[in-house]
Amino acid sequence: MIPFNKPFLTGKETQYIQEAVQSGKLSGNGIFTQKCQAFFEQEYGFKKALLTTSCTDALEMCALLADIQPGDEVIVPSFTFVSTAIAFVRQGATIVFADSYSDNPNMDASQLEALITPKTKAIVPVHYAGVACDMDVIMDLANRYNLLVIEDAAQAIDSFYTGKEGVKRALGSIGHLAAFSFHETKNIISGEGGMLTINDERFIHRAEIIWEKGTNRAEFFRGEVNKYGWVDTGSSFLPSEVIAAFLWAQIENLALIQQKRNTLWNAYYQGLQSVPSVTLPQLPEYATNNGHMFYIVLPSLSARTQLIRYLQEAGYHAVFHYISLHSSPYYQSKHDGRNLIHSDKFTNCLLRLPMFYELRIENVKSIAKCINEF
Repeated sequence: MIPFNKPFLTGKETQYIQEAVQSGKLSGNGIFTQKCQAFFEQEYGFKKALLTTSCTDALEMCALLADIQPGDEVIVPSFTFVSTAIAFVRQGATIVFADSYSDNPNMDASQLEALITPKTKAIVPVHYAGVACDMDVIMDLANRYNLLVIEDAAQAIDSFYTGKEGVKRALGSIGHLAAFSFHETKNIISGEGGMLTINDERFIHRAEIIWEKGTNRAEFFRGEVNKYGWVDTGSSFLPSEVIAAFLWAQIENLALIQQKRNTLWNAYYQGLQSVPSVTLPQLPEYATNNGHMFYIVLPSLSARTQLIRYLQEAGYHAVFHYISLHSSPYYQSKHDGRNLIHSDKFTNCLLRLPMFYELRIENVKSIAKCINEF
């Protein structure tokens, strides 16, 4: 069986973990944490990067930094993972779900202004499959209505947006705040892990305090204060050096990993572009491709179910993705009742194909052939 995902090890993960152990500094914010954060800041232009134990944690930090209060409204796409919404629900926010484009799972930026009310506090664009949302439109709305933009860039490492100014900007560097994932299904991994990026300087100081359990411990270890204590809310968002050491081995091979994933993505596209009943991913002109995922959209739920079974019997594990959050058992009764037809279409019809570093071009061609035969 060709699996949907297989974590890729570069070969240096255990070496760096051993170095972290031998350093005598296993708790977070040691040498490897700082190396990882410095890389992301320098490579992608984030004003501040803080590793977290998960993308969910990074989103929860965003909700705290945004000072989300009961009654605030936060605009979130319905076609996303539950973490995108629950980070704000935990602070008491009302979630206002946005529909997807007809040809793209990302939130339809042209429909967002109609969702803004005096209670709206933030917009949370999710860059699905590492493909950029229309950030110029979203940031313009945020500026006009005095809103925060929090990018859910879980799948978007090493992916970029080229907007009306013609300047290529890394996803996660455009909104006020952003969250990334290094879960084992992502392009670079640490098993579980994430990162908060901060692009608005007014949030940097408080972010470090929230990150360090509500204390000014980070300032203390930099010698900026002579003692540290409890100064704000926070939690244990900081990962251990073991996680950071693993991630550093992945970062060192980021260019190699990205080259291979994009090669696989292009092979899928070439092999499937002539299948009449299958819709392939659409890349807007303002978006780059980071090869995170290759998906197809089938005509119906029954067609997708049959194809999953057909591929399974042929030895290939393909999987569907999110179930629209507006129709979830937890939030259905709280949703405002709008029909989100495109989100529901992707819920029923989108199918993700195997994608991981060690997948071979021959495997991709075989999967494409299988789908053509189906």
